[in-house]
Amino acid sequence: MPVLKTSRLTCRPIEPADWPFFLSLQQHPDVMRYVADARSEADIREAFDSRLPEWQPGSPHWLCLILCDNETGKPLGLNGYIHRGKDCAEVGFLLAPEAQGKGYGAESLRAVCDYAFSAGGLRRLTASVTAGNQASRQLLEKTGFVLEGTLRESYWLQQRWQDDWLFSLLKHEWR
Repeated sequence: MPVLKTSRLTCRPIEPADWPFFLSLQQHPDVMRYVADARSEADIREAFDSRLPEWQPGSPHWLCLILCDNETGKPLGLNGYIHRGKDCAEVGFLLAPEAQGKGYGAESLRAVCDYAFSAGGLRRLTASVTAGNQASRQLLEKTGFVLEGTLRESYWLQQRWQDDWLFSLLKHEWR
């Protein structure tokens, strides 16, 4: 399983001991505002457990990496991707509130893109973002993702249908 290193971060595979951090992200209303409605701890545990099996390119479950500060080892967020076809995958990321706005998201997403387009053998990465999530949109655009369009009333969140922005990045566009 990959371990990705950047100047400030080590992005390592999720482990059973990461449960308290994963749970805290999933239960934080500001982190989840554009991602999902409140869920039971059992549902969150099911999502966590589905990310624990060993991952390799082509696996049907998420590559889930914990973003850790290189100096302190403190977890700051998570990112990764899930295959949506032979050579295509969807990226995702969540950052703890104290890590937001400091460039960790872009830094870790660049590392994931590097891995996905080289060792991962991917041709295309996508991201789906709830319309209105300007922070995620800016992070994706800063990393080179292009807005392909809007999926109207695509996602049920906060007691109403939400639009999703669909982004992509192609291997030949990556540096």
